[in-house]
Amino acid sequence: MNNRVVILGAGESGTGSAVLAKKQGFDVFVTDQGFVKSTYKDMLENHHITYEEGAHTENEILNAGEIIKSPGIPEDAEIVVKARNQGIPVISEIEFASRFTGAYTICITGSNGKTTTTKLAHFILKNAGLNVGLAGNVGNSFAYQVANADYDYYVVELSSFQLDGIFHFCPDIAVLLNITPDHLDRYGHQLQNYVDSKFRITMNLGSENLFIYNADDEIIQKELDKRDVAAEQVPFSHNLAVEYGAFIKNETMHVTYKKNELTMSIHDLALKGKHNAYNSMAAAITAQALNIRKDSIRKSLANFQGVEHRLEHVLQVHGIEFINDSKATNVNSTWYALESMRTNLIWIAGGLDKGNDYSTLRDLVARKVKAIVCLGVDNTKIHDAFQDIVGTIVDTQSAEEAVRTAYYLGKKGDTVLLSPACASFDLFENYEDRGDQFKQAVRNL
Repeated sequence: MNNRVVILGAGESGTGSAVLAKKQGFDVFVTDQGFVKSTYKDMLENHHITYEEGAHTENEILNAGEIIKSPGIPEDAEIVVKARNQGIPVISEIEFASRFTGAYTICITGSNGKTTTTKLAHFILKNAGLNVGLAGNVGNSFAYQVANADYDYYVVELSSFQLDGIFHFCPDIAVLLNITPDHLDRYGHQLQNYVDSKFRITMNLGSENLFIYNADDEIIQKELDKRDVAAEQVPFSHNLAVEYGAFIKNETMHVTYKKNELTMSIHDLALKGKHNAYNSMAAAITAQALNIRKDSIRKSLANFQGVEHRLEHVLQVHGIEFINDSKATNVNSTWYALESMRTNLIWIAGGLDKGNDYSTLRDLVARKVKAIVCLGVDNTKIHDAFQDIVGTIVDTQSAEEAVRTAYYLGKKGDTVLLSPACASFDLFENYEDRGDQFKQAVRNL
């Protein structure tokens, strides 16, 4: 057997995979076409792992027994296609790491809300005294934790890119929050390709596993009608009083699993808004399935602090509220942000467009938004989508300029909302960098 593992990409996922592979006795080589951050270089060097940066040397890659691909690298990247054509398996970090742990896994995916739900579920489990790790698209990589920690449980956030590289991995509990168009530039601009990617979370589930899903999501329901998901299926809903699962009625959340029923007023939930009620229901079912005490679940749901860069209140300056929702990198996520606002808005939007259709936002924008501040290199699509319903649309090229412009456009009682509906890579390193620069610019006012 070829003992050589090659890792494409030396970020959090790739470096974690390299450390785990080295620990498991593989011959490891890491390659990154860009430049490796100093933290990751230090990690690779401390573990005596060979790596290259600024190039992919083909003959060093195509002699691998297996390739672990970082999620940021597209499936159709030239080196990935060549490897597959030569019969070399190309897998994700999640697939690889799962081989080396017997821990119980709760895996959460969806177009929106997965970081919040993952962190909320982890918070509930940790507060209940379980030995639990937080991994995947949030926190330290799954592979790095499998290599260095000894958790009994993992709550893992999974993006569609991570799911694309899963073949045999089977979560104990799989959660699917919602599916709305996102990352279509990576999926041939075909929604079904993206849907198929999300449903990979179910492909290895058996009758002993749990599948928790949003029964109000039309795409999920349509897919379930044509797919055979072998797991026990537990729905959550805002619209239907489900007998088994979770629902909201008369402003009360009802969660029923087996013979346990938990009720809680939605006003007592730390996370507000309809979208967050879905996240709370999904996390509560997970906790019920793990036999966590009801009072412990309620306490955690009431005390959770939320996620940075997701509808994060920053400051009020001369009566104008500033909210950082930089994590809203798609249209649906921004829809929820706009829907939850109760004052006149100056909306900061834009960035790297992923094939966005802004038509679903028009009604909300017409009712709530008095000015749009574009923060991106090319803002043409935003102008085209909203210029007939919003009188003021301004282009800016930095967080500082966007915040200052929004502040001058606002008045006491207004809200400035950064909710871009786009990726950040045209002007920023990532959505965290965009959110951090926004917050600093607000503090500088």
